[in-house]
Amino acid sequence: MSNMIAKAAIDRRLAEIVTPVIEDLGFELVRLRLLGGKTNTLQIMAERPEGGIEVDECAQISNAISAVLDVEDPLVETYVLEVGSPGIDRPLTRLKDFENFEGYDAKIETSEMIDGQKRFRGILAGVEGDEVLVNIDEGTVGLQFDWLADAKLILTDELIAEMLKQRKAAGNLNEDNFDDIETESGSEETD
Repeated sequence: MSNMIAKAAIDRRLAEIVTPVIEDLGFELVRLRLLGGKTNTLQIMAERPEGGIEVDECAQISNAISAVLDVEDPLVETYVLEVGSPGIDRPLTRLKDFENFEGYDAKIETSEMIDGQKRFRGILAGVEGDEVLVNIDEGTVGLQFDWLADAKLILTDELIAEMLKQRKAAGNLNEDNFDDIETESGSEETD
């Protein structure tokens, strides 16, 4: 399992417990973090293999994970379980994410200095073997996936438009659930 999915040792242990549950339900683990605070929060991001997840599916995953965690009891302290979508400006944690989101802006951080820098911002240019390709101002750079410490998409108008298009194509976007847009003259826009 990639450190991008589960960084800390406790995160990796929890991921070992919950991953089979998530996969049995037909989803994939995108990221797992145990966040400290007044009350610990176990944050889990999941999605379908082809992308996307709905609120009722998050609830289904949450119920299944809760049952397993109650039996396994890996955490001594109390915690709150949050199961959600990776979102539009999602973390990129698996090699396939860099391929799936080719052409979109991303911020990437490496664990070690690469040619004098650890932070890269550019347009994803796909994957070649175990390398993530990124178009930056200086040209295309190849970063070994194992070198990556953090990566996420940057929220852009193009990314939002593509995500809405995908949801609409998948039948997961019912435009009847949205308010009409009023123009400055007060008339409503229609399709």
